[in-house]
Amino acid sequence: MTVNISRSTVLLLLALLLAAPCFAHHMAVVVSKQNPAAEMTSEQVRKIFRAETKEWPDGTSIKLVLHRESEDQLITLHRLNGISRQEWQTWFNEHKDSVKVVDSDQDVLSYVESTPGAVGLVRVRSVTGRVKVVRVNGKMPMERGYLSH
Repeated sequence: MTVNISRSTVLLLLALLLAAPCFAHHMAVVVSKQNPAAEMTSEQVRKIFRAETKEWPDGTSIKLVLHRESEDQLITLHRLNGISRQEWQTWFNEHKDSVKVVDSDQDVLSYVESTPGAVGLVRVRSVTGRVKVVRVNGKMPMERGYLSH
């Protein structure tokens, strides 16, 4: 059996693939569904992920949860905070007692879902209905201007 694909079909498929956004680096800020935070500015997110802001407006302690080996998360935090990887590693080493580190996006979601005050970063494709995605600068993940992608 032979498959006959026209040149125009190949070009159309190639154009569609190139026009589709690259989802690999798109991250979402997630909180518990019970958390009243629905929207933040990128500056507020930056302060949370640098442990400068330690409480939500209602007084609940913020519990930062990070995925141990997420390259996408590292890129997002680097862009958001404007610090080098080396500076980020130094910061992390200084704050490791106040940051929960887990092994996967699913673990981030589970921790956020079950921990009041928890906030995390996960790949957009990992998001489930178990948590709430926070708007950043009025945008949702995949929209231009959400975090620094």
